[in-house]
Amino acid sequence: MEGKQHPILKIIYTGGNTQLIETFTLRDDLFKVLHAESSISCINVLKENDDIDAILCEVFLPGLNAIELHAMLQHQHIHANTPFIILAEKAEPHRKAQAIEQHISDFYEGQINPEQIHSRIIYLQRYQSYFAIDRSSSSVQYLYKIPFFKRLFDIVVSAGVLILLSPVFALTALAIRLESKGKVYYTSKRVGTGYTIFDFYKFRSMRTGADTALKELQHLNQYEMNRLDIEDETDKCPRCSALPDGQYCSPMLYAEGRHICEYWYSEQKKKINSATFIKLKDDPRVTKVGRFIRNTSIDELPQLVNVLKGDMSIVGNRPLPFYEAEMLTSDDWSERFMGPAGITGLWQVEKRGKKGAMSEEERKALDNQYARTYSFWGDIKIIFKTIPALFQKENV
Repeated sequence: MEGKQHPILKIIYTGGNTQLIETFTLRDDLFKVLHAESSISCINVLKENDDIDAILCEVFLPGLNAIELHAMLQHQHIHANTPFIILAEKAEPHRKAQAIEQHISDFYEGQINPEQIHSRIIYLQRYQSYFAIDRSSSSVQYLYKIPFFKRLFDIVVSAGVLILLSPVFALTALAIRLESKGKVYYTSKRVGTGYTIFDFYKFRSMRTGADTALKELQHLNQYEMNRLDIEDETDKCPRCSALPDGQYCSPMLYAEGRHICEYWYSEQKKKINSATFIKLKDDPRVTKVGRFIRNTSIDELPQLVNVLKGDMSIVGNRPLPFYEAEMLTSDDWSERFMGPAGITGLWQVEKRGKKGAMSEEERKALDNQYARTYSFWGDIKIIFKTIPALFQKENV
């Protein structure tokens, strides 16, 4: 994180751990710290300060504990949208379960890294700015704030195109059924906006059982996917090794069944050319009809139903399968999930037809760029760029 300018965040620290208070207070390049010893004093400070960036709270406090304090703030609508982070030396499992149930922003256990907390707060602020809180039911829910004109455009276009292309749907379904046995439509679980999970529709372009054969075809992946080997205990991050036990140089990830810091994970991936995304060249699982409907993008048409239902938008970041989404765990890369999921998007029109030359870093960066900057007129421009891209030889 050297060489970067960080915004100074105004936080309130609630609790009596003098060591932690000093840890945050000394980092005046990252934080302006207000201190409250109890839940009642925290509420009073929050009422007097509208510009608090985050609430950091120890689990056990005089009076209300952290979870009860969070519930009180939500009930009284006091900084209800401000990131609320619980800090604990060691926490019982039921405390974490309560925190998850109550939609508390984050729960840190063990040693605390101020830079990691700073990065996390910035991410949480961005995340919550994209979502509205629904308290109409017994449980708090975060609803994605879809711009009115974007949603209206999606409904009108998807409904109109579905009616107009109904003959194409019928002919495609017939061709698929005549060539091979199995369902005409392919349904899979995808991860979309705000990590929502939904059923994703396409015309089936592969032979049946294609998903089970994926592992046997990894050598064809255009993103050169290899298994990241972090089983060797000697493969430890040199930056983390120089820090006290329990502290890490960058946010921790969970990959290949092991915990590893984001910096060292990135370095290991560079070394072995490991990849997150999967895209096979000359995929042998694709049928003849499937190859045609892929090259003409007809296979994507059923996603108009997803758009009409509200799962997706006409323009947005492509919703990812679980095996891809679970690898995008860091704050930097998971920003792409703050934007709407879509049929076409920025990286498709920027790189389409270049035979897989795009690196996964470029793709992630374009997804993040769209999530940060999308607009109605920007979507219109992407749609106009998509039309000529449909006729290029390679379909992404």
